[in-house]
This record gives sequence, structure tokens and C-alpha cells, in this order.
Amino acid sequence: MSAVWSLGAGLLLLLLWVRHRGLEAVLVHHRWIFVCFFLMPLSILFDVYYQLRAWAVRRMHSAPRLHGQRVRHIQEQVRQWKDEGGRRYMCTGRPGWLTVSLRVGKYKKTHKNIMINLMDVLEVDRERQVVRVEPLVTMGQLTAYLNPMGWTIPVVPELDDLTVGGLIMGTGIESSSHIYGLFQHTCVAYELVLADGSLVRCSPTENSDLFYAVPWSCGTLGFLVAAEIQMIPAKKYIKLHYEPVRGLRNICEKFTEESQKKENSFVEGLVYSLEEAVIMTGVLTDEAEPSKINRIGNYYKPWFFKHVEKYLKANKTGIEYIPSRHYYHRHTRSIFWELQDIIPFGNNPVFRYLFGWMVPPKISLLKLTQGEAIRKLYEQHHVVQDMLVPMKSLEKSIQTFHVDLNVYPLWLCPFILPNNPGMVHPKGDEKELYVDIGAYGEPKTKQFEARASMRQMEKFVRSVHGFQMLYADCYMTREEFWDMFDGSLYHSLREQMNCKDAFPEVYDKICKAARH
Repeated sequence: MSAVWSLGAGLLLLLLWVRHRGLEAVLVHHRWIFVCFFLMPLSILFDVYYQLRAWAVRRMHSAPRLHGQRVRHIQEQVRQWKDEGGRRYMCTGRPGWLTVSLRVGKYKKTHKNIMINLMDVLEVDRERQVVRVEPLVTMGQLTAYLNPMGWTIPVVPELDDLTVGGLIMGTGIESSSHIYGLFQHTCVAYELVLADGSLVRCSPTENSDLFYAVPWSCGTLGFLVAAEIQMIPAKKYIKLHYEPVRGLRNICEKFTEESQKKENSFVEGLVYSLEEAVIMTGVLTDEAEPSKINRIGNYYKPWFFKHVEKYLKANKTGIEYIPSRHYYHRHTRSIFWELQDIIPFGNNPVFRYLFGWMVPPKISLLKLTQGEAIRKLYEQHHVVQDMLVPMKSLEKSIQTFHVDLNVYPLWLCPFILPNNPGMVHPKGDEKELYVDIGAYGEPKTKQFEARASMRQMEKFVRSVHGFQMLYADCYMTREEFWDMFDGSLYHSLREQMNCKDAFPEVYDKICKAARH
């Protein structure tokens, strides 16, 4: 009973302190209090609900049976919009705060919201090695479903809550992308409801123009209702090799060399300063040395980027065997390294052992509760950006990131970019090796100013024929945007399929210059 009284007294004192300081001041300067006491427990409830729902759907085998009915409901909504005169653009009715993107989607308030409740795995075709899923299936949900069957997908983008629809309509990448390409390149078919309410299937051999135009279109060609994704056999472990490298030129040469080796199932780099990095290479295996198994996904384990940094500080190489699913979601618990800015003591062993099982808080809940003051603070003093540049420009790119942002660690992830039609492809006629440079955190450069600094970065990326991931803030003008991306097929299809009155152009949907 005394423990209950103590807890009650502690909460009362906390509320009195919050009242004294002001809620906004606490949320801005002591956000960890709100996150630890409210958002983390709420995130657990979210996870429990979705896990129970997925279990029930699987036990009752209801997903395939109800899918057709749900798609017909979407078609009815689109036709109703058309019958009403189609005076407003359409968009999905999913609340903007539920998306992993940090961008605030104000268009949800002015557009016609089409409710799309499609969040189930529909079919596993072992013979074709294809899994058919609905667009709101998450990466955590999909790997939990497939791995016990002995399967996985070739590219498993990092965070648990990333959805198939977001990874197709936007993009997705993982440390296996040097072999398989971006997430879109592992998809074999899409099913969409178009602006006239019709349902179409597209693949490289069926409605191929639409198939290649859908990725990066951000839902401005139609509503995705299902996707077919390649599967590959899963193995129990990733044998991961850690190698610290010093000197920028050495880092770039080593990373390029490892990215070109097809025998590496996975390649990743964490750059801790302009001259220091750890390059990791991994291979799939069913055998492991018991003494070297590291279940890095367990809640009490150190955050992965901190664990990797130990090899740099000790200046030694190392080999570990990480269970496959732990590896696929290795950066989830710390949201890469973003959580250290919200919970500065989050990697402390005491916190991990007592509260690590509740980490991470849902990104969607962080967005929902951030408030205008925090949103403006993050916008001006925080960056979350992924820039995709040719591997041959890696050294120059890291130098540019250092001068314009000075954010560390940087995430390096190689990928092969085929010369397919669509918005994103190499400049030449052949496939080309690219690298994703991810910058997440508070810029340390003294002259950082969000708009000016990011426009400078965007200009550099365009100059090397690179691309900016569209989940993040984009400051380009319309002309600059279509200089970066190839809009020829996209615009042709929008004209052909009468999308101009049904959906906004992708630039108007995602770029800050268009939204303000």
C-alpha cells in the first residue's frame, strides 16, 4: 500500500511541477518526461492491439475473404466523389500523424479523404516465391509472419512501423539493396484503384507504364490496394563482420569495395566523424558459434549504433552472429539514433533493464503530441534526411554533409539502381551503384539555417545526379524538383488516366515551397 501512496505522491508532485513550469515548456525542454510516463506505455497498448488483431485475422483466415469487400468499398467512395462533381482532390483517409514521415500533411484537411482499411497479409505463394499483402502491412508485421515459415523479403527497410504502401509510393532501402535494389525493385505487381473507380493490376508485363510510374508517386496516380513482393529463403543468423576504418578516403574506398562484392549479403556503414567509420558486412547462415551469438534486439541490449561504436573506440575488428529478425530491425529500438535526443539517458543500462521493453515510443504518437512549438524547433534545429547519390560521389558527398550539416553518425547504405522507366533511374543507360547517406539529428555547423542549408544540400545532390527521399522536408522549386526527378512517364500517365483533377501533383503534395 505504501508503494501506491508513494507513486501517487510522485505523480502529484510531477503534475504540480508541470503546472508551475507550463506544459509547453516541459514538452519542449523536458520531453523525456512526457515520453517516458505517457507515450511509452501508450505505445505498448498500440502494439498489443495490433498484434492481437493480426493473430485473430490469421486464425480466422479472414484477410483474403474480406479483401475484395474492402476494395469494393474504396471503389464506391471514389465513384461517389466522381458523382459529387469531383471538386476536391482525393487522398487516403489515414491520419497524417500515423505515418512515419515527420512531414505534417496539411492537405488531409482540404482533400476528400478515402478510407482505406487494408492492413493484412493476404497470401504466401511458395511456388512463385511471392507474398501478396495489403498496403498498411508493416515491416515488423511482415517479418513476424514470414520468418517462422522460413521466408523473408529481399529488402527489409529498417523501422518496424514502415508500411508496404509507404515504401512503394515513397521508397525503401536496406543493407541488402546493393544486390536487390530499392524496395520497389523487389515488387512484382501492384493493384490500384484509379481515379475513375476501376481496379487494375500492373506488373512489368501488364500495364507496365503504370507499374514503373507508381514508385515515388506518393499516391498521386491511384490508391494502392495490394502488392506482390518477392520472397527469399530465410536463415537463422547474419554473420556480421565489424571493421573500423579511419581516414575519409579509406572509408569511401573500403565501403565501395565491400558494396561491389555480391558474396556480401549485407553492407552498411556508420560514419562517426569526418575521419572515422565502422563498415559492416554480413552473410546469411544457419550455423553460429554459440559464444559469438548477439541477440541485439533484446530490450536490455545496448542500442545498436552504440554497440558498433565500441569497435571504433577499441580500434578492433569483430565477428558476431545476430538472429536474422534482430538484424533486420537492429536500429528500431533507438530509431537509428534519434531517441538519444528525446531520452538522453535511454542507453543507460539501468534504464534499458527497467524500461527498455517499452522502447521505442511510436513515431506516430511522437508526431501527434509534439505541438507547434516542438514542430518549429525541430524544423529549424533538426534534420532527418536521406540523400541518394552515385557511389563515385561518396567522398565529395560526405564532405558536403560535413560542411553544410555536421551531423553524426551518418548512415551509409549502398544500393544498385537499375535503368528502369520512372522518376528515379541513373543518368546513363546502365544500372549504377548508388549510396543512401542518412543524416538524422541536430546540425552542429554554426551557420545552419534550415531552408538555406537544405537548399544548398539539394543543389549539390542535383549536381551529382542524386535524389532526395520524399518523406523528408523538401525545399526545391517546381523546376528544381523536376530537374532532379524524371517526370516524363509520370506526367504522361496523369494526363492519360485523368489524374489531374483527382490527385495533386507529387510536388504539390510533398514540397514545402508548394505547401506554404
